Amino acid sequence: MKLIATLSLAGFAVATSAVAQPRPGDAAPAVALTGAQVYENVCQACHMPNAKGAVGAGRIASLAGNANLKYPEYPIGVVTGGKGAMPWFRGQLTDQQIADVITYVRTHFGNNYKAKVTVAQVADGGVPAPHEYER
Repeated sequence: MKLIATLSLAGFAVATSAVAQPRPGDAAPAVALTGAQVYENVCQACHMPNAKGAVGAGRIASLAGNANLKYPEYPIGVVTGGKGAMPWFRGQLTDQQIADVITYVRTHFGNNYKAKVTVAQVADGGVPAPHEYER
């Protein structure tokens, strides 16, 4: 349990350092990261460069070829709210960065879900409109 907490805190530290933080005297706003850059700087520390996750003292989910990514609501909920050993990133990453990294993962690593995740979906917490899947 202590290792999971340490990994979660390590993920939090990586996440906060991956987002460009303004320093005293900085005039320019923080630089936005692309989905690939967020993955490389934040996610791959646990999910691995190949997105296949890891098993050891705990289990880090594989994102490669993951059917749970079919509907964006699931990864949005996990990334913004956390789940198990996965820390939440709401507040550490912008809604745009969250949308971009989820879109990146959904279109890479053997995943072929082409629909882009939007900032509006992330802001809504990934909850689909009642009619969204009735088609």
